[in-house]
Amino acid sequence: MTDNPIKTRTEGHILEVTLDRPKANAIDLATSRIMGEVFTTFRDDPDLRVAIVTGAGQKFFCPGWDLKAAAEGDAVDGDYGKGGFGGLQELRGLNKPVIAAVNGICCGGGLELALSADIILAADHATFALPEIRSGTVADAASIKLPKRIPYHIAMEMLFTGRWLEAEEAARWGMVNRLHPADRLMDEAWTMARLLASGPPLVYAAIKEIVREAEDMKFQDALNRITKSQFATVEALYRSEDQKEGARAFAEKRDPAWQGR
Repeated sequence: MTDNPIKTRTEGHILEVTLDRPKANAIDLATSRIMGEVFTTFRDDPDLRVAIVTGAGQKFFCPGWDLKAAAEGDAVDGDYGKGGFGGLQELRGLNKPVIAAVNGICCGGGLELALSADIILAADHATFALPEIRSGTVADAASIKLPKRIPYHIAMEMLFTGRWLEAEEAARWGMVNRLHPADRLMDEAWTMARLLASGPPLVYAAIKEIVREAEDMKFQDALNRITKSQFATVEALYRSEDQKEGARAFAEKRDPAWQGR
């Protein structure tokens, strides 16, 4: 469909997801539901190992919630679909790497979408903000995530004031992994994606489950869960053909051929 707000393409084990809703790539309920279906398919397809999410054009990554659609009847507490807003924030069991390629303005729910990724690459002209305070509402997911990702005081300033961060400042505080010239951003995102796609998918799954589940656990409790085989992904890894392949490849001084099983 030419009017589909979500464009996808695949190359090998990589899925690229582009939010394409002129003029600003804002997300309404229908778009969020489509994104939920796309990322659910990505999660459940064993042949797909890495996803890239970006916005169309070079001005907007995503400004978040579509206020025009809200004024026309989209309820803020409506049906966002699988995975919640943008299809990523609440998608259970997503144990594959996701890269956000932030190609421009990234604010509100768009910043929350980027924070749902594992790696954030940004164009050097990108800007970041949480302007919800100015409309008398709360950036709920960002209020949970951002103070854990960057220095607490910087996160609180963003939440309290809605001020904008230029790309260089966002990188300085660790909000993004690295910056690239706009015309290089997608090439660099694909380079990163190919690197990850060549790696061991079962190990990525174990890493993501451990990081997610251990976030609110004491260190020893989390470690005990690993040693007692209480993480499903870790148990699957230790019983896998890939585990044997890794050992064989090391002994034979060659690159391993990961199968994800």
